[in-house]
Amino acid sequence: MNNNQISQAQKNLAPVSRQAAAEGIVLLKNSDAVLPFRSQDTVSLFGRCQINTYRSGTGSGGAVNVPYAISALEGLRANGKIRLNEDLVTTYQDWIADHPFDDGGGGWAAEPWFQEEMPLSDEQVAKAAAQSNKAVVFIGRTAGEDQDNADEAGSYRLTEKELDMIAKVNRHFSDVIVVMNVTNIMDMAWLNTVENNGSIKAVLYSWAAGMEGGHGLADVLSGDQSPSGRLTDSIAYHLADYPSSANFGRTDRNIYAEDIYVGYRYFETFNPEVVQFEFGAGLSYTEFQCELVTYKIEGAGADSVIHFDIKVTNLGKEFAGKEVVQLYVEAPQGELGKPSRVLAGFTKTQVIQPGANEQVRVSVPVASLASYDDSGVTGHRSCYVLEAGTYQFCLGASVRHAQTIAATLDLEALLVIEALSEACAPIHEFERIKPAQKNDNGVFQVSYEAAPQRTVNLAERIQANMPRSLEMTGNQGITLMDVKEGKANLEAFIAQMAPEQLATIVRGEGMCSPKVTPGTAAAFGGVSDSLFEMGIPVAAAADGPSGIRMDSGHKATQVPIGTLLGCTWNESLNEELFYLIGEELRANQIDTLLGPGINIHRHPLNGRNFEYFSEDPFMTGVMAAAQTRGLSNAGVSGTIKHYAANDQETARVDVDSIMSERALREVHIKPFEMAVKQGQATTIMTSYNPVNGHWAASNYDLNTTILRGEWGYTGIVMTDWWAKMNDPVQAGEESKTFTSFMVRAQNDLYMVVGNDGAESNAMGDDTLAALENGTLTIGELQRSAMNICRFIMAAPVMGRPLKAYEPIKTFVALDEAPKEHVRLIDQHIVLNTKTNASVVVEVSESGVYQFDGVMKYERDSLAQSSCSLFLNSEFSMTLALHGTDGELITVEGLQVKLNPGFYTLDIDFVKPGLELEKIIMTKQ
Repeated sequence: MNNNQISQAQKNLAPVSRQAAAEGIVLLKNSDAVLPFRSQDTVSLFGRCQINTYRSGTGSGGAVNVPYAISALEGLRANGKIRLNEDLVTTYQDWIADHPFDDGGGGWAAEPWFQEEMPLSDEQVAKAAAQSNKAVVFIGRTAGEDQDNADEAGSYRLTEKELDMIAKVNRHFSDVIVVMNVTNIMDMAWLNTVENNGSIKAVLYSWAAGMEGGHGLADVLSGDQSPSGRLTDSIAYHLADYPSSANFGRTDRNIYAEDIYVGYRYFETFNPEVVQFEFGAGLSYTEFQCELVTYKIEGAGADSVIHFDIKVTNLGKEFAGKEVVQLYVEAPQGELGKPSRVLAGFTKTQVIQPGANEQVRVSVPVASLASYDDSGVTGHRSCYVLEAGTYQFCLGASVRHAQTIAATLDLEALLVIEALSEACAPIHEFERIKPAQKNDNGVFQVSYEAAPQRTVNLAERIQANMPRSLEMTGNQGITLMDVKEGKANLEAFIAQMAPEQLATIVRGEGMCSPKVTPGTAAAFGGVSDSLFEMGIPVAAAADGPSGIRMDSGHKATQVPIGTLLGCTWNESLNEELFYLIGEELRANQIDTLLGPGINIHRHPLNGRNFEYFSEDPFMTGVMAAAQTRGLSNAGVSGTIKHYAANDQETARVDVDSIMSERALREVHIKPFEMAVKQGQATTIMTSYNPVNGHWAASNYDLNTTILRGEWGYTGIVMTDWWAKMNDPVQAGEESKTFTSFMVRAQNDLYMVVGNDGAESNAMGDDTLAALENGTLTIGELQRSAMNICRFIMAAPVMGRPLKAYEPIKTFVALDEAPKEHVRLIDQHIVLNTKTNASVVVEVSESGVYQFDGVMKYERDSLAQSSCSLFLNSEFSMTLALHGTDGELITVEGLQVKLNPGFYTLDIDFVKPGLELEKIIMTKQ
């Protein structure tokens, strides 16, 4: 790794991450222009998240070791324009010193959703009111992997202490601003019921904004930037009003009865009055006017594009700002039924000065307006169609407030956009929502229809598309570089591989493989000597969507969460941000980032929503394509995940996502399609869950019929870590060892087996056994090997010198013993610790020593933890562990060469949770 390049990449990232943090803030209320703060204001801050500011969610998507993090308090202080009530700040600092942040022990998904608030007395608040004229109340929440939110106080709802804090502040202040430092949308109905709620003049979502979040918040509150974020979710008054609530959280079958009517598509069609803050809502410090200048249709039929030229004017006199231009379409109901409105296009202006204007263009491909007919009701089954009628366009500030404009698409007859084939249809019968007639107030009534079931024969489909098997030639001296340089073709290269090599290359190793950048999630490619000797380097993959996670303790930039980045509605800013993340990846010698996460916000309680962008598939797809394009332009890749329908964390490895083919195509995989076709995506991660009976990692229709056959995807597909698979045809029993089913489905890469476990088949998978019994062909394995090698040839690792993995590293001894108690190298170092420790070891004899850890972790196998070992302050290895259900196991570390002398051994619990009983050091 090049430390200078890393430092420069982080330096370049910081200001763009700060800009994104500011642009993703959504101002939902601003009565009496209480914001921004003025020079005469003095502000009191309430709530501990002014200091303990959440910067991300939990789990793999948030666990970034940062060089620094700017809290809300630090950002406001640094701004220089905002006068704070420092007495109250001191009160909070003193209380937090005695009531530190509760990380739940620091283990995997152990952090509680909320932090206990400091109890407030009326006297304290009255004193603050005497010292200041405005109050900011911070509400904080987190959630994440393995930890859905809950419909209870301290999660989706406010706690009694939080409500009491707000009520008391309202009682003594007439100008109160509520800042939601949260990872998900949460219940906001209390705004209408809390005591003296008229005092709450402003409400904004600042989300979790990464390590520059405090600066971004201050930029908006001070007026340095006018807020320009807009909601990418609908906030309803009651959780039960979300149509997915009836099935969300089940552990067996999650039935998508809402079908395509997710979020605003449901609310605006069937139930608009239950929405408190609608999709697309958000305020500015100034006022804008959007006018359609002209529109025109270029091209004909399915290939035509509608261009809208829109003039945006800043009508204000004081504040410059950016405006989000939102364009919606009202499609005819036809035979299929449609949402009353759907987002068709959007863009964001540059900063427009008061009184000035900017003309922008929003282009809408006519094909993007099509609906998928999975029943044949239009006469065109398995086709994307535009039904006859008038498609009316609307322009405005949100889905609710967009006004019809003089722009329509009129079709006299149905237009077939794309003829496809049935794929991934359900095998479980259920009924789905469909609009019936409108009632008196123009809202559709809900009706139901049976979801069409699978009719195709998967066995015949797979057999008809079986790849040919290349005749195995043995080693012909062709290297992968020869293929890259055009001296040989890829088929000739792959034909050299024996079955054992093919079975090895479809296994990734990790976590924290020593063959790649320390602390990263996986190593893949040339993970055995025989593969490496063919010139296949070892590529590195690292979590995650909010920045590079390295469990070794190495530092990286943490950027805002996916939801905030969606709320910027700024495609170019997302592309720029992820281009710079790509530069940081390259500096750290990492080839693919395990992100962005692009699942749909189907329900507000999904703990992992923070990694994802929106309830809308088009918005999600635009942002996904922007981020993957940015990474690609930096020469790395973004592994879009989780394909598909990973919409809850509860029972995430078992719950069957049961949905219609239409819902799958139009909503849940549409963002993946856009990222592949518009975002240069070359890596995809499948989800843990089954989709319509088939686990995603072995779902043939998802991974081959649709992804590769219809979309033309030529990249790699990898499993989520320690995923399960079942039969692509018969479904049935699932297992982590059924890699033959994975390969048949054309999920190329199993993630992960233990370090050095790929060649030895440490997990005991069935790949070679399936070859022997004829349930897998050599051609299928060769196909996945080609996909993997094609990716590696385009990855940064191929441009680095081909360097063999050196398992033994030499460390230099200290001449004199430190004052601490000295242990002998051949003694077991008994620690029984969950926290950082340091010991001094004396080596009397030169040699190579094996380090192993005896460890346990009171969690299940999907939980992850690690500790890193440093010898004389130099990183030596990471001992990674996933949950052992409390059983002690020996984790094999690395071998190091030590000369006589003294060594300070530091144990750093980078990712807490595990208990390290002892370290065993054995001379080899």
